[in-house]
Amino acid sequence: QEKLVESGGGSVHAGGSLRLSCASSGYTSTGTCMAWFRQAPGKEREGISITSTINGANRCTAVRDSFKDRFTVSRDSATNTLSLQMNNLEVEDTAMYYCADALKYCSCGNEYPPDFFQFWGQGTQVTVSS
Repeated sequence: QEKLVESGGGSVHAGGSLRLSCASSGYTSTGTCMAWFRQAPGKEREGISITSTINGANRCTAVRDSFKDRFTVSRDSATNTLSLQMNNLEVEDTAMYYCADALKYCSCGNEYPPDFFQFWGQGTQVTVSS
């Protein structure tokens, strides 16, 4: 059973930055597909990025177009920690942010719905005030 633990959420003013981390443990797979999602109150869970790995090494990362100019995703393959750097945050970014993993191959050219991913973290809250 894989365990994902997010951290780094908090409260910031608009224009500020936060860096979220997702630590993965408990399972290994030849190929994985790690992702960041977010869910605001009353809204559907929204995909932010996917990171495809093979044999523990990063293969590719894709960030959704609507986030590309402000969000950056990286993964430390040594610690299997996925990070989400969020800059110039807006009030509309207020949401619970989740890390997810599908222990299978994925293509960075595709988008994947939440039910593609088997494992989820507990989420970390990001609140942006004006």
